[in-house]
Amino acid sequence: MTNLNLDIQALLDELADAIRQHPRFHPDIKLVGIRTGGEWIAHALHQRLNLSQALGVLDISFYRDDFSKIGLHPAVQPSNIPWSVENETLFLVDDVLYTGRTTRAAMNEIFDYGRPASITLVTLVDRKGCRELPIQPDIFALQMQCHQTLKLTGPEPLTMTLVDHTETA
Repeated sequence: MTNLNLDIQALLDELADAIRQHPRFHPDIKLVGIRTGGEWIAHALHQRLNLSQALGVLDISFYRDDFSKIGLHPAVQPSNIPWSVENETLFLVDDVLYTGRTTRAAMNEIFDYGRPASITLVTLVDRKGCRELPIQPDIFALQMQCHQTLKLTGPEPLTMTLVDHTETA
């Protein structure tokens, strides 16, 4: 097992640059972070992009498809979408795209608020090859394999450690 400390500030700068270059980007986009890690990433991006609209936050606990198996997380907090999503350009932010189930749950919750014009998926890390649903990131900063895991801690300071579980003989 190998721990690699990654420069999260450089990855966040890279993500912000990629968002600015995205065809749907404009200063009035709506940024939505998925609690908890996605919220931390979205907050950092919101500052870097100097967006005029408030940051939205989703707590997808009630939208998870494993809710009946694992129960409710004890720290459920309300989602906060401070503007209408109807016909808006949304950039949905999460820390890691793994199976796709968190993203599916977030989109289900967003559609309970209304029908956006578009949703662009932004993730700090894409765990390639692990998908259970046909969901892919539009923008990501780092790609890693399934045998690697990520530990994100924050919000201040926001740090990230990559753990590689492959064993070499």
